[in-house]
Amino acid sequence: MTKPNILIIMVDQLNGTLFPDGPVEWLHAPNLKALAERSTRFQNAYTASPLCAPGRASFMSGLLPSRTRVYDNAAEFSSDIPTYAHHLRRAGYYTCLSGKMHFVGPDQLHGFEDRLTTDIYPADFGWTPDYRKPGERIDWWYHNMGSVTGAGIAEISNQMEYDDEVASFATQKIYQLSRGKDQRPWSLTVSFTHPHDPYVTRKKYWDLYEDCEHLDPTEGPYSFDDYDAHSKRIMLANDYEKFNITSEDVRKSRRAYFANISYLDDKIGAILQVLDETRQADNTIVVFASDHGDMLGEKGLWFKMNFFEGSSRVPLMISAPQMEAQLITDPVSTLDVTPTLAELAGASMDEVMPWVEGESLVHLGQGGERTSPVAMEYAAEASYTPLVSLRYGKWKYNRCAIDPDQLFDMEADPQERNNLANDPEHVGTINSLRSKSEARWDLAEFDAAVRESQARRWIVYEALRNGDYFPWDYQPLQKASERYMRNHMDLNDLEESNRFPRGE
Repeated sequence: MTKPNILIIMVDQLNGTLFPDGPVEWLHAPNLKALAERSTRFQNAYTASPLCAPGRASFMSGLLPSRTRVYDNAAEFSSDIPTYAHHLRRAGYYTCLSGKMHFVGPDQLHGFEDRLTTDIYPADFGWTPDYRKPGERIDWWYHNMGSVTGAGIAEISNQMEYDDEVASFATQKIYQLSRGKDQRPWSLTVSFTHPHDPYVTRKKYWDLYEDCEHLDPTEGPYSFDDYDAHSKRIMLANDYEKFNITSEDVRKSRRAYFANISYLDDKIGAILQVLDETRQADNTIVVFASDHGDMLGEKGLWFKMNFFEGSSRVPLMISAPQMEAQLITDPVSTLDVTPTLAELAGASMDEVMPWVEGESLVHLGQGGERTSPVAMEYAAEASYTPLVSLRYGKWKYNRCAIDPDQLFDMEADPQERNNLANDPEHVGTINSLRSKSEARWDLAEFDAAVRESQARRWIVYEALRNGDYFPWDYQPLQKASERYMRNHMDLNDLEESNRFPRGE
């Protein structure tokens, strides 16, 4: 039996509340809406960690950051941790990446046989936070609110240049794969950096949202004293005091963000069109996901780094013959993607499953249920010690050693306004969830591991920046002597073999 090809489309910082059942109706995203119609759609999918590198390492491995040790955006992803690329490659797949995966460390492949582009962010330890200096703001790489005050139109930007290249290389690769020179099934991961801030977009997409009725958040900013402890830390880390955020800044930022979803939709549509034109669509599973969300001004918060829905909830859609096109409301995790891909591809994970924290979602697309909690962790900038969360049924329970507990009823209070942790009516629920959390996490042990990692990396980074610097950033290799026509090739064979379809 021919194994299916697998196309994984990943985007960056896409708010999952905009995908209650595929993209919301008012988004201009026809290609994603068409994909949703033929996909199993997971309404309540959560990141393993609301930050790029930790979330992506978990997405690829099925392990929480406390297990991958990718605590933040400058923590090395160890080469001895199997990823879905390893599992698929071991099962006979050709594995390839076009775009961002925010790998830190000298291994920039992690199971991918080919990588078509470099990453958009650095691969070294320069972005390491420091728990020894709580409240310190590292200005040269921390987020600030300039992304909001600077929102608007541009025809090219750093991120557009990157995603244009990601899409171009991905479509070229699908054309190459159609020629059949490699008989193996393939897995191509196409990973974009939009709609991640800065909130800058091309005019053609900006104009789509001129009359949008969703440019104002559901809930505006609080006074600083009314925020929870972690939200206060995020506000300070984002340097909010130095910026005067107006209602027009908020509207422009959200408009550009929505516009960049449409920009991505065009890119994704072009990729899926090439898949169809090369007659590979019928034998290709398509997965669409994001690494984490964006608060988009809800509660006056921006970007990510917290467990509120805007930051932690992500879109997740899987189009596969083994799974029915339907809406799943059970909470699930990006940790579940790796075991799901393995099951869909017939790739064995038996030797590592005792340690993998994700669960296959295939049975949910066949009428099954999910009853285990969904776990999240955060231990990066704006935190002083790790935070952990459980989404269990309708409840979300957040815990941190230095903060009061948080308990939210996600059915009655989807905006997470009412913390029920000290409500006498919910003492049984809070005690049960606290027990589950304490059984899973020793917060003191977690904190010690993060501090040790940070201290080691500060030493290594400072040492390696003295003297000659050898970067770990991935350098894509293109063999010019193997491209197009060269004199070790037969022109007659070349022209025929590089044509698809042939004989028409």
